[in-house]
Amino acid sequence: MNKESKMTVVSRLFRIASIAAMLSGILFVVIQTIHPLDILSSVNTDRWALVHFLGIAMCFIGLLGMTGIYARQAAESGWLGLIGYLTLSLFYSLTMAFQFVEALISPTLVTESPKLEESILAIAGGSSGEYFGTLEITYMLTGILYLLGGLLFGIASFRARILSRGAAGLLALGTLLPLPLSSLVHHPYDRFLAVPVGLAQVWLGYSLWRSLSRESKEDVSDLQSAGKKVLG
Repeated sequence: MNKESKMTVVSRLFRIASIAAMLSGILFVVIQTIHPLDILSSVNTDRWALVHFLGIAMCFIGLLGMTGIYARQAAESGWLGLIGYLTLSLFYSLTMAFQFVEALISPTLVTESPKLEESILAIAGGSSGEYFGTLEITYMLTGILYLLGGLLFGIASFRARILSRGAAGLLALGTLLPLPLSSLVHHPYDRFLAVPVGLAQVWLGYSLWRSLSRESKEDVSDLQSAGKKVLG
């Protein structure tokens, strides 16, 4: 495979990643707006199933999208970018596991062991679960990873100056938004505080796409200039 073919493959992978990032961000926003209440009567509804299957998809394509965004600015974002990327990746991985449990296991628990399911729902709602001390700690860890990863990756992307600095700033600030407002906005309405992060991810994905388009135009321009020099 020659150099030009390799560059074409890399460009296509980056474009796939940009689309994945935009779709994941859109799903993140949609999930916040349509998520049902964390109560037993919600678990066996079609809306519950839809939201949590979308959650699995969001996490999977979110990992692809964030990998592309990080790879595009890996050198410029430095160690801060790497730590932010790894932290966000772990957040997506753990969240995907929780979404899997809520989508496929929780509906069975409602019938077989409702108290067990109530404990899981309590954790998701921010309360202490009766049975799951370790699971509760893991769920809290996802929140820490979300805050730390979004902040570090946003700052690193802002400093890298490769993608939109506005999108990077929105990611960092949007991630911190729930902290000062948590005492004013309670669950489940606190879900709406996550919307800026989803919008930031869409923006970063779009910025990645635009950066590739600019490079393609510059490459064509360079080839045209070189051709004119040769023809003389």
